[in-house]
Amino acid sequence: MPPAIETDALTKDFAVGFWRKRPYRALDGLTLSVEPGEVFGFLGPNGAGKTTTLKLLMQLIYPTSGAARILGRPVGDLDMRRRIGYLPENPYFYDYLTAEELLAYFAGLFGLSSADARARAAKLLDEVGLGSERRLQLRRFSKGMVQRVGIAQALLNDPEVVFLDEPMSGLDPLGRRDIRALILRLRDRGCTVFFSSHILSDAEALCSRVAILAGGRLAAVGALSEMLAYEVRGWELVVTGLAQSDVQRVVPDAIRVTALDGQRCMVELARESPTARVVSDIAAARGSVISLNPLHTTLEEIFVRQVEKTESTRAEAFR
Repeated sequence: MPPAIETDALTKDFAVGFWRKRPYRALDGLTLSVEPGEVFGFLGPNGAGKTTTLKLLMQLIYPTSGAARILGRPVGDLDMRRRIGYLPENPYFYDYLTAEELLAYFAGLFGLSSADARARAAKLLDEVGLGSERRLQLRRFSKGMVQRVGIAQALLNDPEVVFLDEPMSGLDPLGRRDIRALILRLRDRGCTVFFSSHILSDAEALCSRVAILAGGRLAAVGALSEMLAYEVRGWELVVTGLAQSDVQRVVPDAIRVTALDGQRCMVELARESPTARVVSDIAAARGSVISLNPLHTTLEEIFVRQVEKTESTRAEAFR
């Protein structure tokens, strides 16, 4: 089975400037492969090239060089396009229509009958949590509600691959929870989900693999389990019964001691610290350890490290 999405040295230059145009490389030789049925996170800071990549895959813009395929077909293939869905970064719809009318209209473009289009629209609005607002005009919707409508329209044709550009943008915590659950349901039924984001907690909760983009270049790609590797980089203790100054005296090799309130302190230790001896010393000083947890490398730390490394390399190249 071919990859669901693949890019080969995909590159995009834009002409910038007024009198004398000069090329600006927004995407630089991106080579990626996304397997069928996985949730793939496309991460990067603002301006990294995430939206440019999605627009290239949707053929809203065209590459300077390189190529891309979706479901084993070139990105311009019409039959393939009937099998994918897309949520743009800032969806904008006909705001004089109701949510139900808008989705029924788009469903009709996929060839659904009027009755089937209305049924499909109603089902998806329920899935994204807008069932009771289906007959309100979109001009009355908040940004987060419009975002939910955008996600619903991306799923109208029951796509095999769905592209979501910043799907959590504008959503409140309940909305983010609902869309997370929806993405996992899509995964469970075999749909490939490719979403760009700079909200790392969403990627960490949802993705099997991620790619980190920085300055238009691929900084890192791989399975989260391999990237994070669950390497213990230190220990965190929560201590009660001792003042901050007493904890600092009892645990002199602590990296950091932070007072949480009048009764508790948080202690950060190095990975090689003898935790059993520290717990014993605290008990001898009439304190208690409420919790002792390993500190693992987080996706945020990997993200920052890879972005800084790539941007530093890029800066060196321009010197």
